Amino acid sequence: MTTINVLETQPSSRYDELDPSQDGNKNTTFADLIIDGKSLYQMLKRHDLVPALGWGTEENQRQMIQYFLLKEPHEYLFYRYPILVCPLCGDEECGYISVKVDRDDDVVIWKDFMLEHKNQPLNVGPFYFMWENYERAIQNTFGMVET
Repeated sequence: MTTINVLETQPSSRYDELDPSQDGNKNTTFADLIIDGKSLYQMLKRHDLVPALGWGTEENQRQMIQYFLLKEPHEYLFYRYPILVCPLCGDEECGYISVKVDRDDDVVIWKDFMLEHKNQPLNVGPFYFMWENYERAIQNTFGMVET
């Protein structure tokens, strides 16, 4: 039997308030993806990328939500999506982590996480979410942080 995970989102930032590393760096704020109480950002922090949701232009945020709600495929990744991106600009050309997103009836599956610029599989997931929980969490990322 598959374990169903719970997805939540919350505003977060790349550096905590007292982190000296933020001096001279952009302290990107974003919508952190919390899976069963654990931050996806923290799980993958060693790659120095941030979640793609909840920040950037309004147009970019809406596009990311469309992707993750499976309303349209990514223009060249198809049903893989950039889930963590460059913390400075969000551009995929700087490197990113992608995830394969599938939907089977009322269950959304995140699997096959990949560090794209190195073509390296990551030992994260798979995660299974009930559609109602998933859809609400993804939609709640819109405008979560000020940019």
